[in-house]
Amino acid sequence: MTFWKYSQLIQWVRKSHGWVGMWGAVLGLLFGFSGIWLNHRNVLKLPVEQVRSNAQLSLPDPVPSCPDDMKAWLLVALNFSGNNIPGKGDSIRGDSSRGDSSRLNSTKVNAARPVLWASKNSPLEAVLMQPEHWVFNFGGPNEIIQVEYWRGNRSVSVTTTSNGLLATFNNMHKGTGMSIGWILLVDTLAGSMIFLSLSGVLLWVQSHRKRAIGVALFLISSSLTIGLTLFRL
Repeated sequence: MTFWKYSQLIQWVRKSHGWVGMWGAVLGLLFGFSGIWLNHRNVLKLPVEQVRSNAQLSLPDPVPSCPDDMKAWLLVALNFSGNNIPGKGDSIRGDSSRGDSSRLNSTKVNAARPVLWASKNSPLEAVLMQPEHWVFNFGGPNEIIQVEYWRGNRSVSVTTTSNGLLATFNNMHKGTGMSIGWILLVDTLAGSMIFLSLSGVLLWVQSHRKRAIGVALFLISSSLTIGLTLFRL
């Protein structure tokens, strides 16, 4: 690479560094603030305002026979118009399992397989099977509605958790209840942080003559990061 092309590259990196920093400035403040709060929530026992209420909701006749039908009925019964909490999809543990790409998260059904016991002097005896347990999550970062249903019941339990400002910020940080648009926007912030880190190192090398100190700081921080990460694995 010629000196002229290298100078053009440095000039482009310097300009891009500034513009990319402006793009993620507000999101960076939000994630920095909520990140500090989340990082110390267990040690310092920082308060997070939440109001939780419980209720019972009667099921129609006939009762929805599968998670998909239950989802459709709950959306109407709860008059739900907000975001659905993105999740891993439906799963039924037990005799069957399946994936579901719907936006509503029906997390699990706890249906234990029947356990058979046998001895040399007695026939097989089947232990009673636990009924299927369906859990559906709705809502956004400021409010989460969890619905639980045990197969065979005539009602479902509805737990509503209303979050305060700090709890809402924390959920936004974690992506809880956020739309795909927010998730993609946060992806751009993650990409921006990668670019700012690399371009920042390059610009520092160009503007500081004491490069040995910079290299030493970089190696020390990298060693601490890798060492603490491996220590926790």
